[in-house]
Amino acid sequence: MEVTCCGIHGFGEAIGLDVDESRVFWKLDITDEHAAQVAYRLVVSDSKSTSKSGDEEICFDSGRTESCEQRNILCNPQGGFKSTTLYYWTVTVWDQHGNEATSSVNEFYTSYPRSSKLLPPYSMNQTYMPHTSLIFRTWFEDEANRWKAVWIGNGGDKPIYLRKALTFQRKPSRVIILASGLGHFNLSVNGKPASSHVLDPGWTNYHRTVQFVGYDVTDHISDGENAIGAHVGNGFYAGDQGDRFFWPMYEDNTYVRYGNELCFFAEIHAHYDDGTHECIISDPTWKVRNSATTLANIYASEDHDRRAYPVGWDAPAFDDADWQPAKPLTGPRGKLRYQSQHPVILHNTFVPVSQKVVKPGVIMYDLGQNASIMVQVEASGLAGAEYRVKYSETIGEDGLVLMPDPLFKEFETGVYSKITLLGKGEQEVWTPDFSFTSARYIQVEGASLDGKDGLPVIHSLTARHVSSGAPQLGSVKTDKEDVNALINACYWTFSSNIFSYHTDCPQIEKFGWLEVSSLLFPSTQYVRDMEAVYSKILDDIIDTQEPSGLVPTMAPLVRYMCGPMHDTITWGGAVCLLPELIKHYYGSTNVFKKIYRPCVQYMEYMEGKERLGGLIEHGLGDWGYSIAFGNHQANIETAIYYKCLRNVAMMAKELGFTSDEAKFTSWAERIYTVYNQQLLVTDNTTFPYAFYTSRDNPDTRDRTMVAQAIALQHGLVPLKHRADVIQAFVAAAEDSGHVMRAGEIGLKYLWNTLAEEEVDRPDIVLNMMRQAEHPSYMRFLRRGETSLLEFWQDNCRSKCHDMLGTIYEWFYDYALGVKPLTDAYRTWRLRPCFKAEFDFVEGKIESPYGLISVRFDRRGSQDATKAVVGVSVPTGTTCELILPGETSTVEIQRLPVEETRNFKGKTLKLLQGQYRLEITA
Repeated sequence: MEVTCCGIHGFGEAIGLDVDESRVFWKLDITDEHAAQVAYRLVVSDSKSTSKSGDEEICFDSGRTESCEQRNILCNPQGGFKSTTLYYWTVTVWDQHGNEATSSVNEFYTSYPRSSKLLPPYSMNQTYMPHTSLIFRTWFEDEANRWKAVWIGNGGDKPIYLRKALTFQRKPSRVIILASGLGHFNLSVNGKPASSHVLDPGWTNYHRTVQFVGYDVTDHISDGENAIGAHVGNGFYAGDQGDRFFWPMYEDNTYVRYGNELCFFAEIHAHYDDGTHECIISDPTWKVRNSATTLANIYASEDHDRRAYPVGWDAPAFDDADWQPAKPLTGPRGKLRYQSQHPVILHNTFVPVSQKVVKPGVIMYDLGQNASIMVQVEASGLAGAEYRVKYSETIGEDGLVLMPDPLFKEFETGVYSKITLLGKGEQEVWTPDFSFTSARYIQVEGASLDGKDGLPVIHSLTARHVSSGAPQLGSVKTDKEDVNALINACYWTFSSNIFSYHTDCPQIEKFGWLEVSSLLFPSTQYVRDMEAVYSKILDDIIDTQEPSGLVPTMAPLVRYMCGPMHDTITWGGAVCLLPELIKHYYGSTNVFKKIYRPCVQYMEYMEGKERLGGLIEHGLGDWGYSIAFGNHQANIETAIYYKCLRNVAMMAKELGFTSDEAKFTSWAERIYTVYNQQLLVTDNTTFPYAFYTSRDNPDTRDRTMVAQAIALQHGLVPLKHRADVIQAFVAAAEDSGHVMRAGEIGLKYLWNTLAEEEVDRPDIVLNMMRQAEHPSYMRFLRRGETSLLEFWQDNCRSKCHDMLGTIYEWFYDYALGVKPLTDAYRTWRLRPCFKAEFDFVEGKIESPYGLISVRFDRRGSQDATKAVVGVSVPTGTTCELILPGETSTVEIQRLPVEETRNFKGKTLKLLQGQYRLEITA
C-alpha cells in the first residue's frame, strides 16, 4: 500500500495560499484486490520534522479518522494558518488488515489569510494622500497579517522594466516572492526566469479582484548581490490598441479598460535557518525605465526595438544610474487574491512543415497545426532594420494571410508584431512577451531567407503552444483515421482555449463566455485537470454578478454586451451548474460555501423572468443553429433553469440549510410540472407517441431531436412517457437524414442521448459527423482544417472555437466506454463498444483516484461478437462492467494471472487492479 499523490482542492500551485481552511485529497496504490483504506490521519505542521500529535508546531491534526474517503477532506486549523509561513503536511492511511502507509511530505506557503484580501495600504499613494495611515490605522497595527508592499511603476501605460538590487543578511534557507504586475508581468531573479509561467497573473475583473502569484526562487539566490527584475505589459488591464486591431468599441461592444497606469507589486520573503524572516518590498527604492517592447497589445501585436534593450538589466552589478526611481501608484481597485488556477505555460514546440517565399520580402510558414501559440524568431540584419510577423488561421489563393469575415478584415493588416534589429551581426531571438494568438500560418514580411536583397535574414521560426499548465489527463484513439483526426482537432481546440479561464477562442475575442465552461466541462476534464480553473471561474462570476442577481454571459466582463447577449441562462446558469460539475468530476464541495448565495440571488432574478407559470424563453436559445439563430428557447432555457434549481437544492442540503433545500426542491418541482404542461404532447394526434414540441412557432407542433434530448438529459420526462420520447428522438434523427439539426447547446444533448443504453446508436453519431455538407465535422477535416471552427461554415472567421466540440465527450463516454457513475469516478462504468464500427479503441483517463486505462480489440477475431479488453481499475474505485446482453460471457484474468474465472450476464463489478477480459457479446 502506497500513497502516490497528494493535493489541495482548487489550487494549481501552493505558494501563497490565502485561505484559512482548505480541502485536501490523496491517491493510493494497493496491490491487494480486496484491501481498502479504512482510516486516515492528516497532520499539518510548520516544521518538516514534526510527526507527533503533541508537538507544538502542529497546527492541525485530524487524529485517526475512520473513513474510506480520500477526497474533500477538510483541513481547518483553529485560528487559521499563520501568515507568510511554510507548512508541511502528511497523510497516513490504514487498511482493514492494519497495514499502514504514510505519504511523502507535502508543502504549501501562506500569504496573508486574514488580510480580508484588502489592497496594500500604500496603494493609496502617500505622495498625495498622506492621511492614508490614519484611514488604515487598524490595518497597520496588525503587522504580521497585512500586505506591506507598494504598487509601483512610472505612471505611464506603456511596458516597463523594474529592478531591485538587494543583499540578504545571510544566505536564506528559503526565498519566496509574492508578486503581481498589471496587466501581465514576467519575473526574473539574477537574470533567470523565476518560473516557467507566462501571462501572469490570471485575467480578472480588476475592479474587484487582482491575482498575485507565488514563486519559490530559493535556487536562484546567490551570495552577495542579487537582482530582482519585472517586465510589465498591458494585457486586458490597460488594453493598448496602438495603431493595430483591438476589439471594436461600439454601442453594446464596449471594451472595459480597467486602469491607465501599468503597475507592479512584490514582497520578497527571505527565511533563515534560525527561524527569522525578513521581507523586502516594492517601493520607491526600486528603479524603472521604459521597455524595449513599446506596444503590448493582447490581440497578438507587439513592437520591440532591440536597440533599446538594456542587456543584463535584471542581473546583479547592472548600472541603473540613469533609471528613474519607481513611483508609488494608486494601483488597481480590486482586492488581492492568490492565483489559484494553474499558471499559463508553454507546451509543445511546432516546427514549420513548410516555408515558402510567397513574393519578394514575404515568407509564409505553415506550422501544420492550428493552435494557440507564441512564436520564436531568430533573425539577423542591419541596425534599425525591421521585419513584421503576422498570424493567420487561413491563407488565401495568393498564399497570404486571409481573414474570411469582412467584419474582421483588420486581422490581415492590423494584427502584427514589428521587430527592430540591433544589428551587431549576431542572430537576434524574439518572442512576444505579453501577447499570443491562434494561428497555423506565420507570415514574415520585410525579410528574406538568404539576405541577398539586403533584408533581414530569418534563420529559424518555431512556435510554442501556450495554454494552462494543468496536467493533461486523457487520450483516446480508434482504428478509424477520420475519427482520430477529429479527436485530434477537438484536443487542440480545447487545449488552445484553457487559460486562467475558458476562452471562446484565442484569436478574435479571448473572452470568457460562460456557456462553454458548463457545456464543455465533461469534455475538457479529459484534456486537463480543470478543477482549479473552474473554481476560479466561479470567483470571476461572483465578481461579475450584478446587484439584481443577474449573472452576465461573460466573466470577467472585459466587453460589455446588452440584451440576450448579456442575459441568457444557458450562459449565466454556469453559476449553479459548475459547482455540481466540480463535485461530480472531482469529488469536491470546496466552492459551495462561497457560491451558494450568488446562486440563490440568480435564481431569484430568474424567477422574475418566468412566463406561463414557469417557462424561461428570453435568451439565445440553441445558439449556433443556422449559423447563430436562437431557437428552442423555452425547451433549453427552462430545462437549464430546472437543473439550476435542483443544484441549489443539492448545495443547500450539503451546507445544512434544510429549509432552503425544501424551498428549492419545491420550486424545481413546480418548473417540472409547468414544463410538461406546456411542452409535452400526449394526445397522439400528431404522432402515435408522446413527444416534446418547441414554442418557436406557437401554433405549430414540431418534434425535433433537440426538444426530446433536452428533456431526456435533464430528467424532465415522466417515467411513463420515457419510451415514447426516446422513440420520438430516434424518429426525428432518422427523418433528418442523420444531420445535426442543433446549435451548440442542443448538440451536447444529442450526443449524450445517442450514447444512452436505451438508444445506443453510434451509427447515427458517425453519420452525423461524416456528412458531406454542413453541418459536418468531417467537412472541416476534408478541407484541411486541424481544429474546430466557430460555425458550420467553410470560410469561418474563427477556426479555433471549441463551442461545437461537445462530441469529444462521446469518444470517451461511448467509444472508450468510460463514464463516472458516482462522484470523482469512485464508481465508474465501462461499456465496451460492441455495437459501433470500431474494432479497436484504446485510451486512458487520469481519474481523481488514479489511472483508468482501457484497450478494446477485436481485430484478431473473425467473430465481431468477441473482443479482448484490457482494463485498469484504480485503487479505491469500482468498475461496473456493462456487457451487451444477459447471455454475454466474459473470461476474467486479474494480472498477474493467479486464476481465471468466468461470468455470464449483463453487469459485473471489477475491483481495483489490472484485468484481461475475453468477452463474447
